[in-house]
Amino acid sequence: MMTEDIRTVYLRDIVRTYRNYKTLGDRALAQVSDADIHTTLDEADNSIAVTVKHVAGNLRSRFTGFLTSDGEKPDRNRDGEFEMPEQASRDEVLRWWNAGWAIVMAAIESLAPEDLERTITIRGEPFMVVEALNRSATHTAYHVGQIVYLARHFAGRGWETLSIPKGKSAEFTVGRFKERIAPQK
Repeated sequence: MMTEDIRTVYLRDIVRTYRNYKTLGDRALAQVSDADIHTTLDEADNSIAVTVKHVAGNLRSRFTGFLTSDGEKPDRNRDGEFEMPEQASRDEVLRWWNAGWAIVMAAIESLAPEDLERTITIRGEPFMVVEALNRSATHTAYHVGQIVYLARHFAGRGWETLSIPKGKSAEFTVGRFKERIAPQK
């Protein structure tokens, strides 16, 4: 029996992971009013718009020239990602969001299994490609979680869950199990 190369499995999984986080963010952003996209819970917090600006800046910097240039680009202004002197429109926030995700997805979807064994740098520090991908996925998930949390808070009772609703786990599990063992027609 021939087993699939772990590198191929990893690449498929990391693509799925990024797609899942993008989808969570998309679905959360869709439930936030234009007014709340810039709302903070207190003065020390970031708004959804600021968090999106940072995620987009990070993804652009890390994944533009992913295999060939340092992951911290000289034109990146990380501190500026946390500033919003003028409120950006929803369309602009979504442009940042989608542009960052387009860059990361193009970069990781173009990787070959042997690329995982290469070394890249981020701020001059060497990382194997697989380490850099895991590091970025973790960072991105952290911020997507913040976006989801804020969106859920602002949506209140109108929130449509992004996962299994409370009290519905058993029903979901039984349904999934039935789908997997249903006879093929």
